[in-house]
Amino acid sequence: MQRASILEYPVEKPQTLRERIVEFIKDSIVSGSLRPGERVPEQEIAANFGISRTPIREAFRQLESEGFITVTPRKGAVVSPITDNDVSEFYAIKSLLEGYAARTACPKLLPKDLKRLESLNAQMEKAGARGDVKGFFNLDSQFHDTFLIACGNEKLLALVHQLVGQFERFRITALALPGRMNDSVRQHAAIVAAFKEGDANLVGTLVMANAERSGGLLVEDILKERTKYGAH
Repeated sequence: MQRASILEYPVEKPQTLRERIVEFIKDSIVSGSLRPGERVPEQEIAANFGISRTPIREAFRQLESEGFITVTPRKGAVVSPITDNDVSEFYAIKSLLEGYAARTACPKLLPKDLKRLESLNAQMEKAGARGDVKGFFNLDSQFHDTFLIACGNEKLLALVHQLVGQFERFRITALALPGRMNDSVRQHAAIVAAFKEGDANLVGTLVMANAERSGGLLVEDILKERTKYGAH
Protein backbone atom coordinates (compact mmCIF):
# COMPACT_ATOMS: atom_id res chain seq x y z
CA MET A 1 0.00 0.00 0.00
CA GLN A 2 1.37 3.39 -1.00
CA ARG A 3 2.13 5.65 1.91
CA ALA A 4 0.52 9.09 1.79
CA SER A 5 2.97 11.97 1.77
CA ILE A 6 2.78 14.04 4.93
CA LEU A 7 3.62 17.06 2.79
CA GLU A 8 0.14 16.89 1.32
CA TYR A 9 -1.48 17.14 4.72
CA PRO A 10 0.15 19.99 6.62
CA VAL A 11 -0.74 20.05 10.29
CA GLU A 12 -1.57 23.48 11.66
CA LYS A 13 0.38 24.55 14.72
CA PRO A 14 -1.86 24.39 17.80
CA GLN A 15 -3.02 27.83 18.88
CA THR A 16 -2.05 29.27 22.23
CA LEU A 17 -4.78 30.55 24.54
CA ARG A 18 -3.92 34.13 23.59
CA GLU A 19 -4.17 33.31 19.89
CA ARG A 20 -7.56 31.65 20.39
CA ILE A 21 -8.87 34.73 22.19
CA VAL A 22 -7.47 37.02 19.49
CA GLU A 23 -9.19 34.97 16.76
CA PHE A 24 -12.47 34.89 18.70
CA ILE A 25 -12.56 38.68 19.09
CA LYS A 26 -11.45 39.28 15.49
CA ASP A 27 -14.22 37.01 14.22
CA SER A 28 -16.76 38.84 16.38
CA ILE A 29 -15.66 42.21 15.00
CA VAL A 30 -15.46 41.17 11.33
CA SER A 31 -18.83 39.37 11.50
CA GLY A 32 -20.46 42.44 13.05
CA SER A 33 -21.28 40.79 16.38
CA LEU A 34 -19.16 43.51 17.94
CA ARG A 35 -19.69 46.85 16.25
CA PRO A 36 -17.43 49.95 16.20
CA GLY A 37 -17.69 51.83 19.48
CA GLU A 38 -18.97 48.83 21.43
CA ARG A 39 -17.15 47.68 24.54
CA VAL A 40 -15.37 44.33 24.28
CA PRO A 41 -16.91 42.26 27.13
CA GLU A 42 -13.75 41.25 28.97
CA GLN A 43 -15.58 39.60 31.89
CA GLU A 44 -17.90 37.65 29.59
CA ILE A 45 -14.99 36.38 27.49
CA ALA A 46 -13.16 35.30 30.66
CA ALA A 47 -16.23 33.38 31.80
CA ASN A 48 -16.76 31.72 28.40
CA PHE A 49 -13.14 30.58 28.17
CA GLY A 50 -12.99 29.72 31.88
CA ILE A 51 -9.86 31.80 32.42
CA SER A 52 -8.52 34.81 34.29
CA ARG A 53 -8.31 38.21 32.63
CA THR A 54 -4.52 38.11 32.19
CA PRO A 55 -4.44 36.27 28.81
CA ILE A 56 -7.34 38.46 27.62
CA ARG A 57 -5.35 41.59 28.30
CA GLU A 58 -2.39 40.07 26.44
CA ALA A 59 -4.74 39.47 23.50
CA PHE A 60 -6.00 43.06 23.77
CA ARG A 61 -2.46 44.38 23.29
CA GLN A 62 -2.12 42.48 20.01
CA LEU A 63 -5.58 43.48 18.82
CA GLU A 64 -4.86 47.13 19.56
CA SER A 65 -1.57 47.00 17.61
CA GLU A 66 -3.51 45.59 14.63
CA GLY A 67 -6.18 48.31 14.74
CA PHE A 68 -9.10 46.18 15.92
CA ILE A 69 -9.64 47.77 19.34
CA THR A 70 -8.72 50.79 21.43
CA VAL A 71 -7.82 50.21 25.08
CA THR A 72 -8.33 53.01 27.59
CA PRO A 73 -6.94 52.62 31.13
CA ARG A 74 -9.68 51.94 33.73
CA LYS A 75 -12.32 51.96 30.97
CA GLY A 76 -11.49 48.79 29.06
CA ALA A 77 -11.44 48.00 25.36
CA VAL A 78 -13.81 49.19 22.67
CA VAL A 79 -13.97 48.26 18.99
CA SER A 80 -12.12 50.89 16.98
CA PRO A 81 -14.07 52.71 14.28
CA ILE A 82 -13.18 52.29 10.62
CA THR A 83 -13.42 55.58 8.76
CA ASP A 84 -13.54 55.95 5.00
CA ASN A 85 -10.63 58.39 5.23
CA ASP A 86 -8.43 55.91 7.13
CA VAL A 87 -9.21 53.19 4.60
CA SER A 88 -8.52 55.44 1.61
CA GLU A 89 -5.19 56.58 3.04
CA PHE A 90 -4.08 53.05 3.93
CA TYR A 91 -4.86 51.56 0.53
CA ALA A 92 -3.34 54.53 -1.31
CA ILE A 93 -0.02 53.93 0.47
CA LYS A 94 -0.27 50.13 0.13
CA SER A 95 -0.94 50.35 -3.61
CA LEU A 96 2.05 52.62 -4.22
CA LEU A 97 4.50 50.54 -2.17
CA GLU A 98 3.36 47.18 -3.53
CA GLY A 99 3.11 48.48 -7.09
CA TYR A 100 6.74 49.59 -6.91
CA ALA A 101 7.79 46.27 -5.35
CA ALA A 102 6.00 44.28 -8.07
CA ARG A 103 7.63 46.28 -10.90
CA THR A 104 11.05 45.84 -9.29
CA ALA A 105 10.49 42.12 -8.68
CA CYS A 106 9.23 41.35 -12.18
CA PRO A 107 12.63 40.68 -13.86
CA LYS A 108 13.91 38.92 -10.74
CA LEU A 109 11.20 36.29 -10.26
CA LEU A 110 12.38 32.72 -10.74
CA PRO A 111 10.27 29.91 -12.23
CA LYS A 112 9.74 28.56 -8.70
CA ASP A 113 8.36 31.96 -7.65
CA LEU A 114 5.88 31.97 -10.53
CA LYS A 115 4.82 28.43 -9.66
CA ARG A 116 4.35 29.49 -6.05
CA LEU A 117 2.16 32.44 -7.08
CA GLU A 118 -0.01 30.14 -9.20
CA SER A 119 -0.29 27.58 -6.41
CA LEU A 120 -1.22 30.18 -3.81
CA ASN A 121 -3.90 31.66 -6.07
CA ALA A 122 -5.35 28.18 -6.68
CA GLN A 123 -5.51 27.65 -2.93
CA MET A 124 -7.14 31.06 -2.50
CA GLU A 125 -9.81 30.07 -5.01
CA LYS A 126 -10.62 27.02 -2.89
CA ALA A 127 -10.64 29.08 0.31
CA GLY A 128 -13.00 31.59 -1.30
CA ALA A 129 -15.33 28.80 -2.44
CA ARG A 130 -15.71 27.56 1.12
CA GLY A 131 -16.00 31.08 2.56
CA ASP A 132 -12.77 30.80 4.56
CA VAL A 133 -11.84 34.47 5.01
CA LYS A 134 -8.98 33.83 7.45
CA GLY A 135 -7.48 31.11 5.28
CA PHE A 136 -7.77 33.35 2.22
CA PHE A 137 -6.17 36.23 4.13
CA ASN A 138 -3.14 34.12 5.09
CA LEU A 139 -2.68 32.86 1.53
CA ASP A 140 -3.10 36.38 0.14
CA SER A 141 -0.35 37.60 2.49
CA GLN A 142 1.97 34.86 1.19
CA PHE A 143 1.11 35.77 -2.41
CA HIS A 144 2.11 39.40 -1.89
CA ASP A 145 5.17 38.45 0.17
CA THR A 146 6.46 36.38 -2.76
CA PHE A 147 7.11 39.42 -4.93
CA LEU A 148 7.85 41.73 -2.00
CA ILE A 149 10.74 39.45 -1.01
CA ALA A 150 11.84 38.95 -4.62
CA CYS A 151 12.19 42.69 -5.18
CA GLY A 152 15.22 42.54 -2.87
CA ASN A 153 14.51 45.70 -0.88
CA GLU A 154 14.53 44.70 2.78
CA LYS A 155 13.55 48.15 4.03
CA LEU A 156 10.54 48.20 1.72
CA LEU A 157 9.54 44.72 2.90
CA ALA A 158 9.76 45.79 6.53
CA LEU A 159 7.80 48.98 5.83
CA VAL A 160 4.98 47.13 4.08
CA HIS A 161 4.82 44.50 6.84
CA GLN A 162 4.61 47.23 9.46
CA LEU A 163 1.87 49.00 7.52
CA VAL A 164 -0.28 45.95 6.79
CA GLY A 165 0.23 44.62 10.31
CA GLN A 166 -1.10 47.84 11.79
CA PHE A 167 -4.13 47.80 9.50
CA GLU A 168 -4.76 44.06 9.30
CA ARG A 169 -8.39 44.68 10.19
CA PHE A 170 -8.98 46.64 6.99
CA ARG A 171 -7.71 43.79 4.82
CA ILE A 172 -9.73 41.09 6.59
CA THR A 173 -12.87 43.23 6.58
CA ALA A 174 -12.47 43.99 2.86
CA LEU A 175 -12.00 40.29 2.01
CA ALA A 176 -15.16 39.43 3.96
CA LEU A 177 -17.26 41.63 1.68
CA PRO A 178 -19.58 39.66 -0.66
CA GLY A 179 -17.78 38.52 -3.81
CA ARG A 180 -14.45 40.11 -2.90
CA MET A 181 -12.49 36.86 -2.55
CA ASN A 182 -13.54 35.62 -6.00
CA ASP A 183 -12.84 39.07 -7.42
CA SER A 184 -9.38 39.03 -5.85
CA VAL A 185 -8.59 35.59 -7.32
CA ARG A 186 -9.33 36.95 -10.81
CA GLN A 187 -7.08 39.95 -10.20
CA HIS A 188 -4.30 37.72 -8.91
CA ALA A 189 -4.54 35.50 -12.01
CA ALA A 190 -4.00 38.58 -14.19
CA ILE A 191 -1.03 39.59 -12.03
CA VAL A 192 0.57 36.15 -12.43
CA ALA A 193 0.04 36.27 -16.20
CA ALA A 194 1.74 39.69 -16.38
CA PHE A 195 4.66 38.40 -14.30
CA LYS A 196 5.02 35.48 -16.73
CA GLU A 197 5.07 37.90 -19.65
CA GLY A 198 7.74 39.94 -17.91
CA ASP A 199 5.69 43.12 -18.31
CA ALA A 200 6.86 45.12 -15.29
CA ASN A 201 4.68 48.17 -15.98
CA LEU A 202 1.53 46.08 -16.34
CA VAL A 203 2.38 44.12 -13.20
CA GLY A 204 2.74 47.34 -11.22
CA THR A 205 -0.55 48.68 -12.56
CA LEU A 206 -2.41 45.45 -11.75
CA VAL A 207 -1.00 45.18 -8.23
CA MET A 208 -1.98 48.78 -7.52
CA ALA A 209 -5.46 48.12 -8.92
CA ASN A 210 -5.79 45.10 -6.62
CA ALA A 211 -5.21 47.26 -3.54
CA GLU A 212 -7.35 50.11 -4.83
CA ARG A 213 -10.23 47.71 -5.51
CA SER A 214 -10.20 46.47 -1.90
CA GLY A 215 -10.07 50.01 -0.58
CA GLY A 216 -12.86 51.21 -2.85
CA LEU A 217 -15.21 48.39 -1.89
CA LEU A 218 -14.53 48.86 1.81
CA VAL A 219 -15.17 52.61 1.59
CA GLU A 220 -18.48 51.90 -0.18
CA ASP A 221 -19.45 49.50 2.60
CA ILE A 222 -18.53 52.00 5.32
CA LEU A 223 -20.61 54.73 3.70
CA LYS A 224 -23.51 52.31 3.28
CA GLU A 225 -23.34 51.34 6.97
CA ARG A 226 -23.14 54.98 7.99
CA THR A 227 -26.32 55.71 6.07
CA LYS A 228 -27.99 52.59 7.48
CA TYR A 229 -27.30 53.47 11.10
CA GLY A 230 -27.63 57.22 10.66
CA ALA A 231 -24.08 57.93 11.79
CA HIS A 232 -22.30 61.12 10.80
